[in-house]
Amino acid sequence: MKNPEILHRITEMAEEERRLRDSRGSGGPDERSRLGELERELDQCWDLLRQRRAKSEFGQDPEEAHTRPQSMVEGYES
Repeated sequence: MKNPEILHRITEMAEEERRLRDSRGSGGPDERSRLGELERELDQCWDLLRQRRAKSEFGQDPEEAHTRPQSMVEGYES
């Protein structure tokens, strides 16, 4: 994925996350599960975008960046 595609995906997931959080009081286990999944996927997308930007900044090929496992990126601080 290219940077604009990653940013578009992040925006889509963030909007879904916002909707789920707004309706959290009425949400069941499926919504809570989806919210957790979104949080992990967002961590992965942000990590991929940061990798691509860093590679580009230092003269490397951003296409060499790859999606890292959720267990590696979950809980990253911005």
